[in-house]
Amino acid sequence: MQRCVPVFLDEDLVNLYYNGYCNNILWPLFHYLGLPQEDHLATTRSFQSQFDAYKKANQLFVDVVSEHYIEGDVIWCHDYHLMFLPKYLKERNNKMKVGWFLHTPFPSSEIQRTLPSRSELLRAVLVADLVGFHTYDYARHFVSACTRILGLEGTPDGVEDQGKLTRVAAFPIGIDPGRFIRAIQLPQIKEHIKELEERFAGRKVMLGVDRLDMIKGIPQKILAFEKFLEENPDWHDKVVLLQIAVPTRTDVPEYQKLTCQVHEIVGRINGRFGSLTTVPIHHLDRSLDFHGLCALYAITDVALITSLRDGMNLVSYEFVACQASKKGVLILSEFAGAAQSLGAGAILVNPWNITEVASSIGYALNMPAEEREKRHHHNFVHVTSHTSQEWAETFVSELNDTIVEAQLRIRQIPPLLETNEAVDRYLDSNNRLLILGFNSTLTEPMDTGRQFDQFKEMEPRLHPEAKEALKRLCDDPKTTVVILSGSHHSVLDKNFGELNIWLAAEHGVFLRTPNKKWTRNMPQVHMDWVDSVKHVFEYFTERTPRSQFELCETSLVWNYKYADIEFGRLQAKDMLQHLCTGPISNASVEVVQGGRSVEVRTTGVTKGVGIKRILGQVIHYKDTREPIDYVLCVGHFLPKDEDLYTFFEPEPPTPVRSSLSTPVNGSSSDRNGSTGHKKSHPFPPSNSKHISNGDKKDATPSILDLNSNNYFSCSVKRKRSSARYLLSSSADVVSLLKQMADVL
Repeated sequence: MQRCVPVFLDEDLVNLYYNGYCNNILWPLFHYLGLPQEDHLATTRSFQSQFDAYKKANQLFVDVVSEHYIEGDVIWCHDYHLMFLPKYLKERNNKMKVGWFLHTPFPSSEIQRTLPSRSELLRAVLVADLVGFHTYDYARHFVSACTRILGLEGTPDGVEDQGKLTRVAAFPIGIDPGRFIRAIQLPQIKEHIKELEERFAGRKVMLGVDRLDMIKGIPQKILAFEKFLEENPDWHDKVVLLQIAVPTRTDVPEYQKLTCQVHEIVGRINGRFGSLTTVPIHHLDRSLDFHGLCALYAITDVALITSLRDGMNLVSYEFVACQASKKGVLILSEFAGAAQSLGAGAILVNPWNITEVASSIGYALNMPAEEREKRHHHNFVHVTSHTSQEWAETFVSELNDTIVEAQLRIRQIPPLLETNEAVDRYLDSNNRLLILGFNSTLTEPMDTGRQFDQFKEMEPRLHPEAKEALKRLCDDPKTTVVILSGSHHSVLDKNFGELNIWLAAEHGVFLRTPNKKWTRNMPQVHMDWVDSVKHVFEYFTERTPRSQFELCETSLVWNYKYADIEFGRLQAKDMLQHLCTGPISNASVEVVQGGRSVEVRTTGVTKGVGIKRILGQVIHYKDTREPIDYVLCVGHFLPKDEDLYTFFEPEPPTPVRSSLSTPVNGSSSDRNGSTGHKKSHPFPPSNSKHISNGDKKDATPSILDLNSNNYFSCSVKRKRSSARYLLSSSADVVSLLKQMADVL
């Protein structure tokens, strides 16, 4: 082939990668045949070596691509053989434009989840900018698998993972119809057509062109034809089935068995319905050249394609392209991808229903000319307008558009925190305030290679490496550490009880000072709505397997993180209707929806409101006199609670500002474009008095006199955030705290 660059694989690698993992594991699974069953123990033992070879082969492709890659090139990865290629390419160069397209069906999530390496393969593909399939069904199955197996968010545009969207769409492939239309006009093919018409004169010609493969449904097709002959004796000498079965993988026992089965059925039918001069089935175990195939397409009255499962099946397209004169009928399996495109003009059948296929054969052979022409015209218009060239151009165009859209989204995503800068400014400050969330911020990491472990995650535990760093930070007289969480105070006591640390439970409603005394941090409110909401939560917990609810003193949380995601969402929607039309219709409460949760809490209870009261308590407790000049605010918070970030966010500069609100060391721009100025909060020093002089502003500086450059708000994992920066995991949070503790 021209303009191709080889990727060299040794024989052992090819055997494990191509014959093993690709053709023995992925191909059957994607076609709903399941994983190999014979010698199951041996299959299990060899699986890992085949998977390792698969990844190694994909890495070799990356090496070759990287040698020839020029900035701006588009990289289009094709098929199940290269599912790790997008991941490896992006790891090599994140700026590469990478698309991935699957030419086979993609199975339902129930089939996909049987694959031992299911999560790794899905995540590797999701790194691509655009993922394409032949039909909407396959795309829907892929999104569903990512949702159910990985727990990610499925959207109309694709799969979203914390703000990063992988576009998933259907791109039905086509053929080059002009090549077939031109070929029919060639003299040698016209001569061949004439010979075939003479040979089969007086008989209707049915045609099947398939690889000799388990998914092509050749035995089912032949049995359906036998049933048609049984029920229609008048057609015995008037119809012939030409079946071209192209041999594949002749060394595999399953394929050898299939060949014998087909030959046996063909022999029985020909012996039963044939005569000395005619046989009903002509079966060829070989491929035909292009000219011979075009001639066969042209003389065919009925094309019979009965795939049990097929990615697209372009034989149907080729048949339509060659039928300008004959206007034959297409009988097409509803399990072929082409059924989505040619379904209106074809006769769709369930290939497993022999009776239905036999009936469709009779209908096609007796179809009036007017109906045949209308059906053919519909299919011909589609085939000639949806070409392979248009398919390629559409995919590449969508990929480029997706890149542009992704860049716009990335601009809205906070950058990763430069930990060295945060630590340096921490070291240079004199009165520091650290506000830390708990869940998914300081909790121990879960094994991401496994499904959710509900038992472990129901009891959040402090990251084992965080305690020592927190102890040293709390012992520093210049540092105040506050744990601000939505959890019940008993959970915080269990994890932080021995530390001299500030604990704020239930979003700041309850506060524990370093001397370990709990107090209520917000005014008492009416809680007469709790019992009725609790009954609703209990009801939905009972009818939603693996869901749970937590009862706190000022809120209730129903969590369906571990339940079936799609079912959980439906239940959550139903729950909201129950709540809004009943228990909370007149109550002073708010409903806060999380990614997999529904929370009902008292109106006005947020972490932003809580921190304002907490600061007042801190100032009073410590008799603070020196302004707080450094704030680190880190958490995995719901959008409702991100008012905590904006509470500390310095205000944009105004044309006229007092000298007290101007930083001493000049100004510098932060992420939002504001300059390095200070923000005054309503917390005067404990030893000062407000001075008022007519219309002049208060001349007393705030106890929270914060320079913009000394404020670090960080969202953990959640990329859609109003925080300034991102941290990827609780491990990164712990690492940052350890660095801060080490510089003391």
